[in-house]
Amino acid sequence: MQLLDIAIRKKSKAPMERKTEAMITKVAGVDGDFRGKPGKRQVTVLSKEQWDIACSQITTTLPWTIRRSNLLISGVRFTPDMVGQQIKIGQLILLITRETDPCPRMDQQHQGLTQALTPDWRGGVCCRVLADGRVTIGDSIDIIA
Repeated sequence: MQLLDIAIRKKSKAPMERKTEAMITKVAGVDGDFRGKPGKRQVTVLSKEQWDIACSQITTTLPWTIRRSNLLISGVRFTPDMVGQQIKIGQLILLITRETDPCPRMDQQHQGLTQALTPDWRGGVCCRVLADGRVTIGDSIDIIA
């Protein structure tokens, strides 16, 4: 499992900005991201494998940043029984709190995307930061039950 990409948005509806590394903290979430306040949706994580399935369903290839998640990872498929598990990237520890529900805004990005993201937790997961850490693209990831 590996961290493939990092992205933030400075305000609601702003374009996503990709980063090669980021500090992620309990106080601010991903440094520079407007949604980082403490809570169940502090950091959002998307599985590349599940994103690829959603894109395949709508027969197109889209950049993952359209999903508007903070972290793109490979090697895991999120499922409902993962709530309460932890994602560890170096010193960073994220608690999986819930599914990231796809919103109708996804259809503004590409028609049919909301429906394609809805089954099987394809829209990713929301997390709360348990331990601060700096992450870099290419870092390895562990899931802790």
